[in-house]
Amino acid sequence: MIRKNGGFTLIELIVVIVILGILAAVALPRYTALQTNARIAKLNGALGSVRGAAAIAHGVCLATSTPTACTSAAFSLGMEGVNVTLINQYPTADAAGIILAAGLTITPAEGFGTTGGGGAAGDTITIQVLGNTPANCSFTYQAPTAAGNAPVYGAPVVTGC
Repeated sequence: MIRKNGGFTLIELIVVIVILGILAAVALPRYTALQTNARIAKLNGALGSVRGAAAIAHGVCLATSTPTACTSAAFSLGMEGVNVTLINQYPTADAAGIILAAGLTITPAEGFGTTGGGGAAGDTITIQVLGNTPANCSFTYQAPTAAGNAPVYGAPVVTGC
């Protein structure tokens, strides 16, 4: 009489469960590292966008017929169909200045937040990538303190990404 086995033995099931456990232990840390790396890349992308937008705004200001007008506190420069406020020939450190010029959308859905900022010379805005610890996944932009000065960009803080 021929007998058919219809299933797995207990040892085979335990071996499969152990292998799945090992794979999960190896894959989980790599997955969390990918999230951290993605937030760091997003932060660096935003910093590049801010630097580029400030340089473009400064170049457009210098190319106008009256570049000294860009130093006034209430100067508004048209960029890509929006009016960006400038101080000392660079965007102000607020939503109407550098955030608008860089094209950043500051919402939790987009993963960005800000603290500080203002429209005066020397004001500083902190741009954060939301995730683990936003205050420790950020960089700063400080509007120029005087005409002829460039804005100051804080080094990215990535200890909490």
